[in-house]
Amino acid sequence: MAGRNILVTGGNRGIGLAIARALDAAGENVVVTNRSGEAPEGLRAVRCEVTNTASVDAAFTEAEELLGGPVEVLVANAGITRDTLLMRMSDEEFDSVLDTNLAGAFRCARRAVKGMIRARRGRIVFISSVVGLYGSPGQANYAASKSGLVGLARSISRELGGRGITANVVAPGFIETDMTAALPEDRQKAYLASIPAGRFGQADEVAAAVRFLAGDDAAYITGAVIPVDGGLGMGH
Repeated sequence: MAGRNILVTGGNRGIGLAIARALDAAGENVVVTNRSGEAPEGLRAVRCEVTNTASVDAAFTEAEELLGGPVEVLVANAGITRDTLLMRMSDEEFDSVLDTNLAGAFRCARRAVKGMIRARRGRIVFISSVVGLYGSPGQANYAASKSGLVGLARSISRELGGRGITANVVAPGFIETDMTAALPEDRQKAYLASIPAGRFGQADEVAAAVRFLAGDDAAYITGAVIPVDGGLGMGH
Protein backbone atom coordinates (compact mmCIF):
# COMPACT_ATOMS: atom_id res chain seq x y z
CA MET A 1 0.00 0.00 0.00
CA ALA A 2 2.69 2.50 0.99
CA GLY A 3 4.53 4.72 -1.43
CA ARG A 4 1.68 5.73 -3.72
CA ASN A 5 1.24 9.22 -5.14
CA ILE A 6 -1.50 11.01 -3.20
CA LEU A 7 -2.96 14.49 -3.61
CA VAL A 8 -5.04 16.00 -0.78
CA THR A 9 -6.92 19.18 -1.68
CA GLY A 10 -7.32 21.76 1.07
CA GLY A 11 -4.65 19.91 3.00
CA ASN A 12 -3.16 22.88 4.83
CA ARG A 13 -5.34 22.84 7.95
CA GLY A 14 -8.00 21.02 9.93
CA ILE A 15 -9.25 17.69 8.68
CA GLY A 16 -7.34 17.94 5.39
CA LEU A 17 -4.05 18.42 7.20
CA ALA A 18 -4.77 15.51 9.52
CA ILE A 19 -5.47 13.31 6.50
CA ALA A 20 -2.28 14.40 4.76
CA ARG A 21 -0.17 13.80 7.87
CA ALA A 22 -1.70 10.36 8.47
CA LEU A 23 -1.03 9.27 4.89
CA ASP A 24 2.48 10.69 5.01
CA ALA A 25 3.18 8.84 8.27
CA ALA A 26 2.01 5.62 6.57
CA GLY A 27 4.78 6.01 4.00
CA GLU A 28 2.71 7.47 1.19
CA ASN A 29 4.03 10.06 -1.28
CA VAL A 30 1.83 13.07 -0.40
CA VAL A 31 1.31 16.55 -1.82
CA VAL A 32 -1.39 18.94 -0.57
CA THR A 33 -3.09 21.82 -2.32
CA ASN A 34 -4.13 25.16 -0.91
CA ARG A 35 -4.85 28.63 -2.22
CA SER A 36 -1.47 30.08 -1.21
CA GLY A 37 0.78 27.19 -2.19
CA GLU A 38 2.55 27.42 1.18
CA ALA A 39 3.42 24.00 2.58
CA PRO A 40 2.60 22.87 6.11
CA GLU A 41 5.63 21.78 8.08
CA GLY A 42 7.01 18.49 6.77
CA LEU A 43 4.76 18.35 3.70
CA ARG A 44 4.87 19.57 0.10
CA ALA A 45 2.22 21.83 -1.36
CA VAL A 46 1.05 23.34 -4.64
CA ARG A 47 -1.22 26.30 -5.20
CA CYS A 48 -4.70 25.48 -6.43
CA GLU A 49 -7.98 27.32 -6.80
CA VAL A 50 -10.50 24.51 -7.25
CA THR A 51 -13.09 26.86 -8.79
CA ASN A 52 -10.80 27.39 -11.80
CA THR A 53 -10.16 24.57 -14.28
CA ALA A 54 -6.84 25.99 -15.47
CA SER A 55 -5.63 26.27 -11.87
CA VAL A 56 -6.63 22.65 -11.19
CA ASP A 57 -4.80 21.44 -14.28
CA ALA A 58 -1.69 23.42 -13.36
CA ALA A 59 -1.78 22.14 -9.77
CA PHE A 60 -1.98 18.52 -10.90
CA THR A 61 0.89 19.05 -13.35
CA GLU A 62 3.05 20.57 -10.62
CA ALA A 63 2.05 17.91 -8.10
CA GLU A 64 2.88 15.12 -10.54
CA GLU A 65 6.33 16.62 -11.03
CA LEU A 66 6.88 16.64 -7.26
CA LEU A 67 5.48 13.12 -6.91
CA GLY A 68 7.42 11.73 -9.85
CA GLY A 69 4.33 10.33 -11.55
CA PRO A 70 0.55 10.56 -11.88
CA VAL A 71 -1.75 10.91 -8.90
CA GLU A 72 -2.94 7.47 -7.78
CA VAL A 73 -5.12 8.60 -4.87
CA LEU A 74 -7.16 11.82 -4.77
CA VAL A 75 -8.62 13.05 -1.49
CA ALA A 76 -11.01 15.87 -2.42
CA ASN A 77 -11.32 17.81 0.81
CA ALA A 78 -11.24 21.52 -0.15
CA GLY A 79 -14.38 23.31 0.96
CA ILE A 80 -15.92 26.52 2.30
CA THR A 81 -19.01 27.61 4.23
CA ARG A 82 -21.20 30.68 3.72
CA ASP A 83 -23.91 30.03 6.30
CA THR A 84 -27.11 32.07 6.42
CA LEU A 85 -30.86 31.43 6.54
CA LEU A 86 -32.53 30.44 3.27
CA MET A 87 -34.58 33.65 2.95
CA ARG A 88 -31.42 35.75 3.32
CA MET A 89 -29.08 33.61 1.22
CA SER A 90 -27.91 35.37 -1.92
CA ASP A 91 -27.27 33.73 -5.26
CA GLU A 92 -23.56 34.42 -4.77
CA GLU A 93 -23.53 32.75 -1.33
CA PHE A 94 -25.20 29.67 -2.78
CA ASP A 95 -23.19 29.54 -5.99
CA SER A 96 -19.78 30.07 -4.37
CA VAL A 97 -20.24 27.17 -1.97
CA LEU A 98 -21.48 24.82 -4.70
CA ASP A 99 -18.66 25.93 -7.01
CA THR A 100 -15.98 25.19 -4.42
CA ASN A 101 -17.32 22.15 -2.59
CA LEU A 102 -19.04 20.24 -5.38
CA ALA A 103 -17.85 21.57 -8.74
CA GLY A 104 -14.33 21.90 -7.33
CA ALA A 105 -14.34 18.22 -6.37
CA PHE A 106 -15.63 17.37 -9.84
CA ARG A 107 -12.83 19.34 -11.50
CA CYS A 108 -10.20 17.58 -9.43
CA ALA A 109 -11.70 14.14 -10.02
CA ARG A 110 -11.97 14.75 -13.75
CA ARG A 111 -8.28 15.66 -13.90
CA ALA A 112 -7.20 12.80 -11.63
CA VAL A 113 -8.92 10.00 -13.55
CA LYS A 114 -6.86 10.69 -16.69
CA GLY A 115 -3.85 9.02 -15.12
CA MET A 116 -5.94 6.48 -13.22
CA ILE A 117 -7.61 5.22 -16.39
CA ARG A 118 -4.24 4.72 -18.07
CA ALA A 119 -2.95 2.85 -15.01
CA ARG A 120 -6.23 0.92 -14.60
CA ARG A 121 -6.24 1.64 -10.87
CA GLY A 122 -7.00 4.55 -8.57
CA ARG A 123 -8.76 5.74 -5.46
CA ILE A 124 -10.94 8.83 -5.06
CA VAL A 125 -12.18 9.84 -1.61
CA PHE A 126 -14.58 12.78 -1.29
CA ILE A 127 -14.85 14.47 2.10
CA SER A 128 -18.53 15.25 2.64
CA SER A 129 -20.30 15.99 5.93
CA VAL A 130 -23.08 14.63 8.11
CA VAL A 131 -24.83 17.90 7.20
CA GLY A 132 -25.04 16.75 3.59
CA LEU A 133 -27.16 13.78 4.62
CA TYR A 134 -28.81 15.07 7.80
CA GLY A 135 -29.45 18.70 6.90
CA SER A 136 -28.85 21.80 9.00
CA PRO A 137 -30.66 25.13 9.38
CA GLY A 138 -28.77 27.97 7.74
CA GLN A 139 -26.69 25.63 5.58
CA ALA A 140 -28.82 24.96 2.52
CA ASN A 141 -25.85 25.73 0.26
CA TYR A 142 -23.33 23.67 2.24
CA ALA A 143 -25.70 20.71 2.68
CA ALA A 144 -26.56 20.68 -1.02
CA SER A 145 -22.87 20.74 -1.99
CA LYS A 146 -21.93 17.94 0.39
CA SER A 147 -24.93 15.81 -0.57
CA GLY A 148 -23.99 16.19 -4.23
CA LEU A 149 -20.66 14.47 -3.58
CA VAL A 150 -22.54 11.22 -2.94
CA GLY A 151 -24.12 11.27 -6.40
CA LEU A 152 -20.77 12.22 -7.91
CA ALA A 153 -18.98 9.32 -6.24
CA ARG A 154 -21.63 6.80 -7.20
CA SER A 155 -21.71 7.93 -10.83
CA ILE A 156 -17.91 7.66 -11.02
CA SER A 157 -18.13 4.20 -9.45
CA ARG A 158 -20.54 2.99 -12.12
CA GLU A 159 -18.60 4.65 -14.92
CA LEU A 160 -15.06 3.63 -13.96
CA GLY A 161 -15.39 0.74 -11.54
CA GLY A 162 -14.40 -1.74 -14.25
CA ARG A 163 -11.08 0.07 -14.65
CA GLY A 164 -9.97 -0.56 -11.08
CA ILE A 165 -10.98 2.90 -9.85
CA THR A 166 -13.01 3.33 -6.67
CA ALA A 167 -14.86 6.47 -5.53
CA ASN A 168 -16.12 6.74 -1.97
CA VAL A 169 -17.34 9.36 0.47
CA VAL A 170 -16.36 10.03 4.08
CA ALA A 171 -18.97 12.04 6.00
CA PRO A 172 -17.55 13.54 9.20
CA GLY A 173 -19.80 14.81 11.97
CA PHE A 174 -18.75 17.40 14.55
CA ILE A 175 -14.97 17.22 14.69
CA GLU A 176 -12.75 19.07 17.17
CA THR A 177 -11.21 21.88 15.13
CA ASP A 178 -10.56 25.58 15.63
CA MET A 179 -14.06 26.20 14.28
CA THR A 180 -15.85 24.02 16.86
CA ALA A 181 -13.62 25.34 19.65
CA ALA A 182 -14.80 28.87 18.85
CA LEU A 183 -18.48 27.98 19.34
CA PRO A 184 -20.21 29.35 22.46
CA GLU A 185 -20.31 26.89 25.35
CA ASP A 186 -24.11 26.55 25.26
CA ARG A 187 -23.97 25.74 21.54
CA GLN A 188 -21.30 23.10 22.12
CA LYS A 189 -23.43 21.50 24.85
CA ALA A 190 -26.46 21.42 22.54
CA TYR A 191 -24.46 19.72 19.79
CA LEU A 192 -22.96 17.21 22.21
CA ALA A 193 -26.42 16.27 23.48
CA SER A 194 -27.41 15.19 19.95
CA ILE A 195 -24.39 12.91 19.44
CA PRO A 196 -24.90 9.34 20.73
CA ALA A 197 -21.15 8.95 21.34
CA GLY A 198 -21.31 11.94 23.69
CA ARG A 199 -18.24 13.70 22.32
CA PHE A 200 -16.87 15.52 19.31
CA GLY A 201 -14.71 13.49 16.95
CA GLN A 202 -11.01 13.87 16.31
CA ALA A 203 -9.55 14.75 12.94
CA ASP A 204 -7.35 11.67 13.21
CA GLU A 205 -10.48 9.51 13.29
CA VAL A 206 -11.58 10.95 9.95
CA ALA A 207 -8.07 10.40 8.60
CA ALA A 208 -8.22 6.74 9.63
CA ALA A 209 -11.36 6.20 7.55
CA VAL A 210 -9.71 7.87 4.56
CA ARG A 211 -6.60 5.71 4.97
CA PHE A 212 -8.78 2.60 4.89
CA LEU A 213 -10.68 3.63 1.76
CA ALA A 214 -7.44 4.58 0.04
CA GLY A 215 -5.82 1.25 0.83
CA ASP A 216 -5.75 -2.24 -0.62
CA ASP A 217 -8.24 -3.61 1.93
CA ALA A 218 -10.97 -1.38 0.42
CA ALA A 219 -10.48 -2.53 -3.18
CA TYR A 220 -14.04 -3.95 -3.31
CA ILE A 221 -15.69 -0.92 -1.72
CA THR A 222 -16.94 1.79 -4.06
CA GLY A 223 -19.88 4.18 -4.06
CA ALA A 224 -20.03 3.92 -0.28
CA VAL A 225 -20.65 6.61 2.32
CA ILE A 226 -18.67 6.09 5.52
CA PRO A 227 -19.96 8.21 8.42
CA VAL A 228 -17.49 9.34 11.08
CA ASP A 229 -20.02 11.14 13.23
CA GLY A 230 -20.45 9.37 16.57
CA GLY A 231 -23.87 8.13 15.45
CA LEU A 232 -25.31 11.60 14.78
CA GLY A 233 -26.53 10.78 11.28
CA MET A 234 -27.43 7.16 12.02
CA GLY A 235 -26.59 6.06 8.49
CA HIS A 236 -28.47 8.77 6.59
